[in-house]
Amino acid sequence: MSKLIRKQIAENIAFNAVKESRFKTMRISVTAYLPLLEETASVNALMALVMTRSCEKYPDFTELSKKLSYLYGASLSSGFSKIGDIQSLTFSISGIDDRYALDDDVISKELSNLLCEVIFNPLVKDNTFDAVECEQERRQLIDMIDSEFNEKRIYARNSALELMCKDEAFGIKRYGDKDSVSKADAKDLYVAWQNMLKNARFEILYIGDSDYSTAFEVFDKRFNEISRTPLELKTDVLRKADDVKHGNEDMELSQSKMILGFRTAVAAPDEDTMATRVMCALLGGTAHSKLFCNVREKLSLCYYCSSSYIRQKGIMLIESGVEKENIEKAKEAILGEIKAMQNGDITDEELIATKMSMSNAFVSSYDTVGGINGHYLSQMFDSELLTPQECVERVNAVTKEDVIRCANMLTLDTVYTLTGVSNEEEG
Repeated sequence: MSKLIRKQIAENIAFNAVKESRFKTMRISVTAYLPLLEETASVNALMALVMTRSCEKYPDFTELSKKLSYLYGASLSSGFSKIGDIQSLTFSISGIDDRYALDDDVISKELSNLLCEVIFNPLVKDNTFDAVECEQERRQLIDMIDSEFNEKRIYARNSALELMCKDEAFGIKRYGDKDSVSKADAKDLYVAWQNMLKNARFEILYIGDSDYSTAFEVFDKRFNEISRTPLELKTDVLRKADDVKHGNEDMELSQSKMILGFRTAVAAPDEDTMATRVMCALLGGTAHSKLFCNVREKLSLCYYCSSSYIRQKGIMLIESGVEKENIEKAKEAILGEIKAMQNGDITDEELIATKMSMSNAFVSSYDTVGGINGHYLSQMFDSELLTPQECVERVNAVTKEDVIRCANMLTLDTVYTLTGVSNEEEG
């Protein structure tokens, strides 16, 4: 597995390259990192979506699509997420690798230039984004927000995190809120774009078999043409919960949802981060985990029961789908499995199976260009950028004693339930 090569372009702007010859395609992404704030989250998310619909050189979606088709069917996309208390906006372009192009075309340069056109020269008139493009993407973003509300597992998770982190930036959704999306106008998007160029930290990631220096030169030139004052980015970590917050919503559902939120006392880039990941996976992150085998299968208390670790915030979530009458029983069973881990009830077989599952997931991330992209982007605020194989080595170095120690640092912070009720009960 190729090691990532990292070069600085300017303050808080880095170019990262991974040489990979197994694929016929290359991928170039530019990710902007900004503080996750209630007043800017929605407009930033909408701005990112609008920017990949057109640009000054290709002023409508049709013209831009023609250019992408000319580049051997390249694809352009954008998206947004949150990493701790930071909002990330990613602009990506994918296309065939240079070695497959005809007539010595340097596709890496073409793709880099087009991505720069989108980022640095969007369709702007009188200091305003295009209103039609803005309205089209607004409708699609609102549809996505509505779909998350209708998917109750996602809704419950978001609601639990909102309650758990109500006094932290992480409680803000990655897209802000529906009302703010509805109110953002084309002028707001222009201001957001200007602020992004001036204030964001940028990470450029190039994955392909072609010489990355061509792409580096394009981005080096364009980023050094702008004046910048990058903002400080930080994530606040609450190490321990002093009391337990409770939240409940009644909704017409056939299956209730229960989420337990824990503070782990460990957040990236802490030394125990990988050990905490193993602990979380052993508890409920695999098909061999304690929650799956005992709470779901043996006790039949849940339709699903799994755990996940948000390492940038030091948060562990346990999500479950339960019958209304089994909510308390499931909660006690889950806490019982944690107590058993804290007391050392971990078999060698459980630890080996967990490590094998995690190792396979890390190695599998290198099976696609997108997987490689995601693997490295997820580490941009860690202390070092590890290859999947290096991650596997860190996983295998975790001992049973490490897992027990990490389990004993857990404190329950939040219990959230989305309780299913019938029409008669609602009335």
